[in-house]
Amino acid sequence: MKFLDLAKVQIRSGGGGAGCVSFRREKFIEYGGPNGGDGGRGGDVWAEVVDGLNTLIDFRYQQHFFAKSGQGGMGQGRTGKDGESVVLRVPVGTEILDEDQETVIADLTEVGQRVLLAKGGNGGWGNLHFKSATNQAPRRANAGQPGVEREIWLRLKLIADAGLAGLPNAGKSTFLAATSNARPKIADYPFTTLHPNLGVVGIDGREFVMADIPGLIEGASEGRGLGDQFLGHIERCAVLLQLVDGTSEDVAEDWRVIDHELDAYSHDVAIKPRIIALNKIDALDEEERAEKKAALEAICGRSVYMISAVTGEGMQTVLRALLARIDKSKPSDEDDGPWQP
Repeated sequence: MKFLDLAKVQIRSGGGGAGCVSFRREKFIEYGGPNGGDGGRGGDVWAEVVDGLNTLIDFRYQQHFFAKSGQGGMGQGRTGKDGESVVLRVPVGTEILDEDQETVIADLTEVGQRVLLAKGGNGGWGNLHFKSATNQAPRRANAGQPGVEREIWLRLKLIADAGLAGLPNAGKSTFLAATSNARPKIADYPFTTLHPNLGVVGIDGREFVMADIPGLIEGASEGRGLGDQFLGHIERCAVLLQLVDGTSEDVAEDWRVIDHELDAYSHDVAIKPRIIALNKIDALDEEERAEKKAALEAICGRSVYMISAVTGEGMQTVLRALLARIDKSKPSDEDDGPWQP
């Protein structure tokens, strides 16, 4: 299944049915009077989060969602049938944006959540509603209200506890494959990851979800490489794991590039709790390890974990550090507020 995290769709709710002008005409009934029924209500357009989806690929093949209009009213006081509603089934983590791609209409983060995107028009009144003591034979009825038509954007942001960030070939896909059930593409050239991957990581009998996004390069915020189009998938993460390639000639510069691109994308992402790990230490001797660790700690101002996703060295330690950060970000029972009877 192809991965798609942004889609533009056009929606339209149904218009209300027109009211009916009708009079009761039956044998042996001298004064029938008006009996025109009301029009039916137009269908709504809803968005609903369903389980089992992890991409917006369905919206590449269908971009128009139009609800049915209500049926017109009929004689003998009969109300027209309501129009059928339309439901857009979206995966967990979908943001619904207005046409400007900035105004957030809804942020759907749980299975079963529903949001009304376009309300159907009300049905018009039949002439039975206009009967009065001074107007006993009204010959007027209301037209139904028109539906609402608009264009919206659907943007998927994966739900993950931890996110991987780093330059291409930093070993992110290898790390995800070594610690989870995910099987991302792995090769000895950059940009093997072309779309985000999710994996469930297990440590000490616990599990958390980790997201791997395509590698960033300098100038990604300006559209270079794959740009920063996938950084939205780590906005919801509680912690970021920044991997630095230990075989790089300048590990400090590699860290600086990613730090700059995260800050250029969003200040909220840049200030997220971050764990720094020097990867591929299996290719370094003891002197190189000490030298590069010191250079990295000097520029980032925090302790650096030494790991090898290939041999497994240091992996358990960094996973425990990630889990501790995730637990710290979750609200405790004491933060639930006062008990309500």
